[in-house]
Amino acid sequence: MTHDDMSAPEPEYRRGPVLMRRDQIPATTSDQGLLLRGDGGRWLHDDPWRVMRIQSEFVEGFGALAEVGPAVSVFGSARVLPDDPYYALAREVAKGLVQAGYGVITGGGPGIMEAANRGASEAGGLSVGLGIELPFEQGMNRWVDLGVNFRYFFARKTMFVKYSEGFIVLPGGFGTFDELFEALTLVQTHKVTGFPIVLVGTDYWSGLISWLRDTVHAHGMIAEADLDLLHVTDSPEEAVDVVVRRGAELRAEEQAAFRAAQRAQAEAARASEGTPAGTDGATRSESDAGW
Repeated sequence: MTHDDMSAPEPEYRRGPVLMRRDQIPATTSDQGLLLRGDGGRWLHDDPWRVMRIQSEFVEGFGALAEVGPAVSVFGSARVLPDDPYYALAREVAKGLVQAGYGVITGGGPGIMEAANRGASEAGGLSVGLGIELPFEQGMNRWVDLGVNFRYFFARKTMFVKYSEGFIVLPGGFGTFDELFEALTLVQTHKVTGFPIVLVGTDYWSGLISWLRDTVHAHGMIAEADLDLLHVTDSPEEAVDVVVRRGAELRAEEQAAFRAAQRAQAEAARASEGTPAGTDGATRSESDAGW
């Protein structure tokens, strides 16, 4: 084997099913093209085709992930190296999730994402990666069993929320913060059915929690109950336990709320018909027949 054979791999870029290297790598991403201000009337020709690509991303994502089953998303930095303690922690978290009956979903990249995919794969569970088109991206890590690459962040985010029954967040940067706060916003505003959100790494997250409590809540920007949406721990076992236990509680609450809504609708329907609550259809018919 020659020295050239041992050289580092060329940077590569994936746009949907297309692989590009060297001078074929574009200067802009699909998201940049979508959000770029219109150049005269050119958007009339370009944007309708983008709609078709966006639609195809949702169709492909739904089709690929439809049979994933119960799963939990694990987020964290792409910059963490394999010798970092958080890398080992992410592997343990993923292993525990698999043992609890969950698949593991990550962004499919290196660092914490790779560690979680690795932990899930080594434990014999389903390891899912949802990749994103980024300049000079490193591609899907080798521990992903089922991978889907996306052009658009919003399509990818939809898949995380749709197919996850909880989020476990390890230390990370802006991308991790984005995913964390989007999940919090969706749960806080009841735009989705509630799901557990766990932060792993008390030293890393303690400053954020203090700021949320002492500044954001103190200024009335969030409610005290909103602080309870986050659970912080250093234990992978506790992180998994919170997902399992709190997930079951939230599902029970959802079912109870659904049954209550059904009862309220039935009561409203009876009231609109002038029937006292608790009176069934047979009694009403008999009463009508005897007037």
